[in-house]
Amino acid sequence: MRKSFRLIIAAGAALFAASALAAPKDSVTIGMILEPPGLDPTTGAAAAIGEITHYNIYEGLTKINEDFSVTPLLADSWTLSPDLKTLTFKLKSGVKFQDGEPFSSKDVSFSFERAAAKDSTNKDKAFFASIEKIDTPDPQTVTLTFKQPSFEALFHLGMNTAVIVDEKSAATNATNPIGTGPYKMTNWNKGSSVTLEKWDGYRDPSKIAIAKATFRIINDPAAQVAALLAGDVDAFPRFGNFQAVDQFKNDPRFQVTIGGTEGKTILAINNRKKPLDDVRVRRALAYAIDRKAIIDGAQNGYGAPIGSHLTPNDPGYIDLTGEYPHDPEKAKALLKEAGVTTPLSLSLILPPPPYARQGGEIIAAQLAEIGIQAKIENVEWAQWLSSVFKGHNFDLTIISHVEPLDIDIYANPDYYFGYDNKDFQEIIAKMNAAPDLATFKKYIGEAQKKIADDSVNVFLFQLQQITVANAKLQGLWKNSPIFANDLSAMSWKE
Repeated sequence: MRKSFRLIIAAGAALFAASALAAPKDSVTIGMILEPPGLDPTTGAAAAIGEITHYNIYEGLTKINEDFSVTPLLADSWTLSPDLKTLTFKLKSGVKFQDGEPFSSKDVSFSFERAAAKDSTNKDKAFFASIEKIDTPDPQTVTLTFKQPSFEALFHLGMNTAVIVDEKSAATNATNPIGTGPYKMTNWNKGSSVTLEKWDGYRDPSKIAIAKATFRIINDPAAQVAALLAGDVDAFPRFGNFQAVDQFKNDPRFQVTIGGTEGKTILAINNRKKPLDDVRVRRALAYAIDRKAIIDGAQNGYGAPIGSHLTPNDPGYIDLTGEYPHDPEKAKALLKEAGVTTPLSLSLILPPPPYARQGGEIIAAQLAEIGIQAKIENVEWAQWLSSVFKGHNFDLTIISHVEPLDIDIYANPDYYFGYDNKDFQEIIAKMNAAPDLATFKKYIGEAQKKIADDSVNVFLFQLQQITVANAKLQGLWKNSPIFANDLSAMSWKE
């Protein structure tokens, strides 16, 4: 009797296992290195916000795709005037926010006026301030009139800073995000994970294969490997353990892709502080740095050297890596010329990503060769944002700027590295008013040369995107013109 009972139980377990295997998988767990400080990309600067929310919870008028193309999202179509000053959008009908509020042109007007407001903390505030007038003749039409020709407007409107929010829920989006996208946030376990679930009120839910997504925060490189091997994480789109990549390449259970990002990894310099306000000192820092040693030592060889604030795949990119070749003796001479007494002690603030923590150790050793003592301080991401980015309390820091074509941040004297140069600001004004691609490339070229010549920061390398994922997961981006994880494109192979 007992034997037959055990056989029945075993048979039942086998049937249950078979049915579980047969059922299509509709959930995914995605690994992330950094936890966002909030979930509103229109008020916070952290790229990690967009990794969770962009295209999933929030949507904009346009969508930036993996190949850098721009296509309609909340807009059905648009027309651009010949003088590039007026953009008219026809909006999708029948769209609702996740709290049931209808989407219309008034939401576009509210979102953009809020982003341009005096008290706005939107990191693309300058772009929204360049809009002279917003007209909403009917609920499905919105017209943007720019002060100057806006060659890049459609691209800017596809970034996570330009997502459309509802006036009724905007104030609480950082903790309770409400958008028009296919997913709603259902849980945020601070320090650990964020969970999204498919929203049945989405305008086309039948196209969404993933019903539940969990974003797990894992900043320890060894723990990232362990989580993937154990199956606790299905994909790590910006994998941080470069030394383990070959291990996954040789394991048929996984897929590994290596693509490019817009990440400009820099040794950022506080241009406000003495003696760093002296261009000779900043140039000395540039000559002291050996980019190849950093790419090899901190990135396991993954990274393309850059000499200014653009990546090799950007339109108008100029290779300026030869402007400051590694030359410690030249660096020492410049410090002496600037009247700097060595040893010079400077703080070096390092956020959690491996490119910063591991790269910082190498950079500190290189600076020591020219008489600069870089005092390393490891900080968590929230502390970096509050102390360095907002508080400007640093000498040196290492960070990767991942926003596309964001060289115009150098035209903002209040930005965290404090570069204030009228000539550069005029170049950017001409670039932003470019009537065609050739003119745009001309001025973005001048902009690159100017900040390289002024050695505003030490430009290190383009951050490459290494994705390690379950071999059966489809729809992951190889390249990332913006940092986003588009869940609507993901599915599992049968």
